[in-house]
Amino acid sequence: MARRIAAGAAYGGGGIGLLGAAAIGLVLAEVQLAKRTVGNGHADPPSADGLYGTVFGRARPPLRLGILGDSTAAGQGVHRARQTPGALLASGLAAVAERQVELRNVALPGAMSDDLDRQVMVMLADPTRRPDVCVIMIGANDVTHRMPPTQSVRHLAAAVRRLRTAGAEVVVGTCPDLGTIEPVYQPLRWLARRVSRQLAAAQTIGVVEQGGRTVSLGDLLGPEFAANPRELFGPDNYHPSAEGYATAAMAVLPTVCASLGLWPETDRLDASRDEGILPVAKAASAAASEAGTEVTGARAPWALLKHRRRRRLPAVTDPAAAPVEPASSPRQP
Repeated sequence: MARRIAAGAAYGGGGIGLLGAAAIGLVLAEVQLAKRTVGNGHADPPSADGLYGTVFGRARPPLRLGILGDSTAAGQGVHRARQTPGALLASGLAAVAERQVELRNVALPGAMSDDLDRQVMVMLADPTRRPDVCVIMIGANDVTHRMPPTQSVRHLAAAVRRLRTAGAEVVVGTCPDLGTIEPVYQPLRWLARRVSRQLAAAQTIGVVEQGGRTVSLGDLLGPEFAANPRELFGPDNYHPSAEGYATAAMAVLPTVCASLGLWPETDRLDASRDEGILPVAKAASAAASEAGTEVTGARAPWALLKHRRRRRLPAVTDPAAAPVEPASSPRQP
């Protein structure tokens, strides 16, 4: 299914329905029930744009980190700039690179993939401030607003292509598993999980084919969300809390650093960690079912499936970043 969606996106095919027609009425009823308890009381996310890692001085120009996507990329659900994923990633990147990082976040709460064209235009508008690496988090609103998945993947692939052409590395956090949202009941929970995972796999294929890398957000990056939903989801029961965003950023950071050649691990595979070279569609499917998995393009039609060792994020003391310490576990789910 993921391959069919990606192929439809690449070659202009029409929408491929992910749900049977008989299920639509039941799903719509469940959606209305879920809306009563999910996503209320949104406040504008805090702005975290600025310079991080100032303790490293100005001997070299800062790395430029761009964030694009939806409310998760923007950091909706937290109240302090340092708690947003952009600030966490900028601080972590500065600590690993031992270099200042300039963060610019153009993500828009409520955005779907068709807004990426505008966001990329804003990101690339100033040729003197073009990013070295961009992180995109998108897809949840595409599912909830029933955007045809082929259109969703087409918009994302076009955004990755434009950013790569402009010289930026691109890391995409694929569609999260909407079946983990606590107030969503069965059978919508099962359907939401299936649809979001199919979209995540199709996104992976589209991104890798354009020279980007993906990290599966899955159940929002770890069983912590399923085990501790009241701790890791914010007050609206939909967006992550500060702890949730930290978990997400910790999973994405190694891939961001690796894309710039800054991570101590190479792209060599470790069989003991279930890494391998697979056909891109199989790698995408495997990643969609295991949160935190990275997929990177190899020689077509192959892709590298990796589980990078994570490190604890530095405490964000705006605007400087503290050193990164190794995590206690070699591989965190």
